[in-house]
Amino acid sequence: MVKAVAGRAMEPVLQVENINKHFGAVHALRNASLAVWPGEVVALIGDNGAGKSTLVNVLTGVLRPDSGTMIFAGERVSFSSPQEARAAGIETVYQDLAIAPHLDAVANIFLGRELTMPGLAGHLGFLDNGKMRRETEEQLTRLRVRIPKLGRRLVTLSGGQRQGVAVARAVMWASKIVFMDEPTAALGVAQTEMVLDLIREVRNTGIPVVFISHNMPNVFEVADRIVVLRLGEVVAELDPRTASIDDAVLAMTGARRRDARGEGAVVG
Repeated sequence: MVKAVAGRAMEPVLQVENINKHFGAVHALRNASLAVWPGEVVALIGDNGAGKSTLVNVLTGVLRPDSGTMIFAGERVSFSSPQEARAAGIETVYQDLAIAPHLDAVANIFLGRELTMPGLAGHLGFLDNGKMRRETEEQLTRLRVRIPKLGRRLVTLSGGQRQGVAVARAVMWASKIVFMDEPTAALGVAQTEMVLDLIREVRNTGIPVVFISHNMPNVFEVADRIVVLRLGEVVAELDPRTASIDDAVLAMTGARRRDARGEGAVVG
């Protein structure tokens, strides 16, 4: 699959076709197909049980699909673990953030990826705290994440600031794509707007974002494209510039819309 952007051909960063996943008798994904292009925000929406989390878990190596193909960065892949997906350049920001609240921003961003000093000191296990702090400051500045003091433990920060650190960590290590699962859940208005700004900043770096959310106003505010899942199937793709929230809800639920003659048509 190739499309032209600004007069040049461009391939998707990620393309999956006919993904199926069963949990016993439950058919969680039914021939689900999706493409994600560089520098775009794709919103993945659907009711509870639609298959959103299952699809994301397949794409990030948490689950193995029963069938289907996945093309990532131009190559056919099959991730057997989240570690393999991360090594390939995929990062995920989960709803629970998966942060260490009693560590500071620097320690969280480099958790499990700590930098050691050059030479003998590094071989002895001494960490390069200065370099990690500088790179953290640069990353937070680039994404416009404002932390009052880098040495403060994350438990003392606001929900939006903690989310900002989680996003900054993902973008620091993601070379290809970032998944965000309900990143604005339980946040206030100001904190939510901060996270939506972060998503735009990530997109502006050229790294695509797959944004999973139940919040339709947020979806329509930040997404370039909306993919709708229902009962494990991709049933619609919507352009937020021309579609409405009602269109999205109708596609999610499979409801009928009345035309001028009072006749119904299934949406999606």
